[in-house]
Amino acid sequence: MYGDKVRIVWKHFPLDFHPKAPMAHLATAAAAEQGKFWPMHDKIFGAQDKMDRAQYEQYAKDLGLDLKRFKESLDTAHGKAVIDADIAEAKSVGVTGTPAFFVNGRFLSGAKPFNEFAAVINAELQKQNIPIPPAAQQALAAPGGGAPGK
Repeated sequence: MYGDKVRIVWKHFPLDFHPKAPMAHLATAAAAEQGKFWPMHDKIFGAQDKMDRAQYEQYAKDLGLDLKRFKESLDTAHGKAVIDADIAEAKSVGVTGTPAFFVNGRFLSGAKPFNEFAAVINAELQKQNIPIPPAAQQALAAPGGGAPGK
């Protein structure tokens, strides 16, 4: 809908009370090393009842990753430094849970309907005199549309 007008940046924030989160994040970091962060993310997120190393290795195989390299990354917790840096950054800006979103510094906490994102994104585009795509304008006209918090 927004094309190249919006860029998504993922930051890791495994929740302390979720015992399977650290390995899941390491698996996505290992996949990212081979250019497959989003496909691994989608597989893990789509099957949260199957969160274990053996399953992540199967996903890596399914995605055509170099399995030896993937396993080495998990064994050495190679992505932990990136994950820890993301956690520190999130905490420094007040994030305490997930999901958490920032749109040009504007904080949206928790799961939100798309029209709330569209309202914030559209306002940011307007500030920069960037045309709002017609489909994004229509998102605000949908039931429950309007500014965030309404």
